[in-house]
Amino acid sequence: MSTDTGEDQAGPVTDGQVPGGPRAARRPAVRQHTGRRRNAAARDAILDVTFELLHTRGATGLTIDAIAEAAGVGRQTIYRWWPSKGAVAAEAMARQARVIVPVRDTGNFTYDLIQFLIDSFAGLEDPAMRRALRQLVSAAQADEHVAQVLADFTAQRRAALRAVLERGRASGDLPAHADLDLLVDVAYGVLWYRLLIGHAPLDERAARDLAALLIAAGAAGAAGAAGPVTTGTAGPATTGTGAAQASK
Repeated sequence: MSTDTGEDQAGPVTDGQVPGGPRAARRPAVRQHTGRRRNAAARDAILDVTFELLHTRGATGLTIDAIAEAAGVGRQTIYRWWPSKGAVAAEAMARQARVIVPVRDTGNFTYDLIQFLIDSFAGLEDPAMRRALRQLVSAAQADEHVAQVLADFTAQRRAALRAVLERGRASGDLPAHADLDLLVDVAYGVLWYRLLIGHAPLDERAARDLAALLIAAGAAGAAGAAGPVTTGTAGPATTGTGAAQASK
């Protein structure tokens, strides 16, 4: 009885106090949760402003000081998560690319491939984005840090497209021996060449035509790996058939 009376006399539970247990036992979990949210918010802010700076100033105008000032954080906060401005820029670009080109796995390989290319091309409709990427390529020729940004960014985008092609190979839409790395080269070769030269559009029709070409090239490449192809027989016929099927 005396124990019950003592608890009743303790008064109402104060903010942060837990009935039936010491208040201090609950506090660390609350602080950790708040800290994680603050860290996530700071990280997102850094990536957001980094992408915006790339968008407006280009790769050559990006500095750690500019990122820190725009994000409202200290330099040490940035270096806690990234070893260099190039690493921040690569993650910011890859993060934005994932928003523009979301992962799709509908079970229809041809549809997923076409949509991946349509979304990738649509992301370059913004003149500022096209300018930023052109500047990135230009600056990479003379600056090894910018070159690393470009390499990291393109590696992540290549991996995303290769994942789509791997699903096509698993489903039988692409042959088991199709050279997926070469197909990725073809796809991004078209994107970067048209972006840099500007001689042809990167529109929906181009995306659909490119998807058909990739599927046909995958089939033709696998046929070639199986043995020599006589000119005018299996090679051209396979290519034409694959392209026709992909465009349906």
